[in-house]
Amino acid sequence: MTSAADRTATLYRMVMDEHVCPYGLKAKDLLEREGFAVDDHWLTTREQTDRFKAEHKVKSTPQTFIDGERVGGYDDLRRRFGKAVNDAEATSYTPVIALFSMTALMALAASFGAFGTILTVRTAEWFIAFSMCALALLKLQDVESFSSMFLGYDLMAKRWVRYAYSYPYLEALAGVLMIAGALKWLSIPVALFIGTVGAVSVFKAVYIDKREIKCACVGGASKVPLGFVSLTENLMMVGMALWMLAAVATGSMGH
Repeated sequence: MTSAADRTATLYRMVMDEHVCPYGLKAKDLLEREGFAVDDHWLTTREQTDRFKAEHKVKSTPQTFIDGERVGGYDDLRRRFGKAVNDAEATSYTPVIALFSMTALMALAASFGAFGTILTVRTAEWFIAFSMCALALLKLQDVESFSSMFLGYDLMAKRWVRYAYSYPYLEALAGVLMIAGALKWLSIPVALFIGTVGAVSVFKAVYIDKREIKCACVGGASKVPLGFVSLTENLMMVGMALWMLAAVATGSMGH
């Protein structure tokens, strides 16, 4: 029986001066990692590419052939080898997991750099503030898309549309000020207001109205379902605001 290491796969992919198909490169890499020798055919002109598509009755490249059988494109190749294929429409918590993991590491690093230890009260404060800034950054990439999604469930935005456009800037402002520990008279009420309104809006939409909609918390292109993550974002802001308010009242701030 022929082993994978003795087999050759034939790959057709676009390699032009102005464009090298990234999926062609991925397909070649995957085949080589699976132990195949790759007979790599370059489609170097648009005419050559169109002629190949017409001949094989396919709509896209790259195309892979194994043992004379057409496997298909990069996703088809991944399926053949039993690997997961990305679904652009599927819900996913990956964006928020990546974001909160990174902001947690940033907070730990900042605490270590400032105090020589990672376990400080300031670590928790920075984690929330860094998270607010990162979440605001994702929203600010496309405020129009964010606002459209946000208007689907936020109670304040439904009453005052401009609030949907203001929200990312308010979140960013509060987060930056909280990192610096400056202008608490401004950052505390802003975070408390947007966090409270957001928490009530999410709770109503998800747990009372039982709606299944996407969360705008990581931007307008998000596939994250509205629910626990959105509620957590807002409750973190409320908690941070209340913590800072208590610290101001007692004349101390966590260090």
